[in-house]
Amino acid sequence: MNTSPGDDDVLARRARASFLARTGQRIGYLAFLTAIVVFAVGFATTFTERVATTLIVLLVAGSIVLAPAIVLHHAVKAAEHEDATSPR
Repeated sequence: MNTSPGDDDVLARRARASFLARTGQRIGYLAFLTAIVVFAVGFATTFTERVATTLIVLLVAGSIVLAPAIVLHHAVKAAEHEDATSPR
């Protein structure tokens, strides 16, 4: 029986969790990418205190967002794998 996320509350919650995980990963990786660009610009020009502060903020924010997003992503994938392999 193939159901859509709108038909099953568990599938709907899993779809929301998957969306949050993808969004968190994009934001976290974007923060790390921005930190790399800021570092390169600071290294090429003048590495000021503002550049250092921006780097710290981006790295901490990226870590805070990315770590739970990765865990949530793996949890959703494990639940999908469990549903696919368990007998009904």
